[in-house]
Amino acid sequence: MPYNSLLGDVIAHYGYKPAVARKGPDEYFKAIEKELAIFRKRRVKNNRKYQEVLENFQIRFVHHSLSIEGNPITLAQTFKLLKEKMLPENVSIEAVNEVQNYQKAFLQMLQNVRNSSPISKETILNYHFIAMQEKEHAGKIRDDVVTIKGNEDFYVAPFEKIEPLLGKLIDEYNAFLKRKKHHLKEILDFAAYFHNEFQHIHPFFDGNSRTTRLITFHFLQMNGIPIFDIPLGMLEEYALATKGAGKRSDKELVQALQRIVLYNLKTINEKLL
Repeated sequence: MPYNSLLGDVIAHYGYKPAVARKGPDEYFKAIEKELAIFRKRRVKNNRKYQEVLENFQIRFVHHSLSIEGNPITLAQTFKLLKEKMLPENVSIEAVNEVQNYQKAFLQMLQNVRNSSPISKETILNYHFIAMQEKEHAGKIRDDVVTIKGNEDFYVAPFEKIEPLLGKLIDEYNAFLKRKKHHLKEILDFAAYFHNEFQHIHPFFDGNSRTTRLITFHFLQMNGIPIFDIPLGMLEEYALATKGAGKRSDKELVQALQRIVLYNLKTINEKLL
């Protein structure tokens, strides 16, 4: 994977040496565990501030997640739209609806996590329906062939296999949940597999990637990992480890997730001081 200079700057800002030549797949686990311990203490002491931080994070995530998909609304416009209800100028109503609907889906995900609701087929369909509710196929499994724009090498499942493959993935997820305790590595390994397998299944005509990010965040948060954003400097690495990859590599995504999780934790912990 190419070196991302902006990502390197972000990692360096938090006191870690950017890994151009990687030490190994578990490079940031110890740092993440340290920050998780700090997070748990600070959140208990300052839950009101945590809720403020979370609001800003989720707005940034809505923008970053949709910018990958080509939504033209800027971060500043997204904040004004979602916090102050100010419509951006010279932007289509479709783009505005896309932002508002994705925030609704994200907030539904947060509510499900607070309620300790596991991911199910119905959960996935509901996230997609909320996020894509202006579209004809919102919340519906596709019944035809699709391809990944810009990456002919990305193989998606035939539509005839979607139901059994999705059922198998949910079964694997439930089996993971039944095990009482999980190490951080196990959680991130399964998150990467869950993410990439869902993208391979590609159950919808459109909106698969944004739905994938929601269910991945749902899974990680249910396992005690506060991940709420994929920041601008990490979008490139994330994209290259997922639907932009020439060949699927769950290990590459695990590495990207480590950095994203560490960024989230470091940023949250700084703001909870």
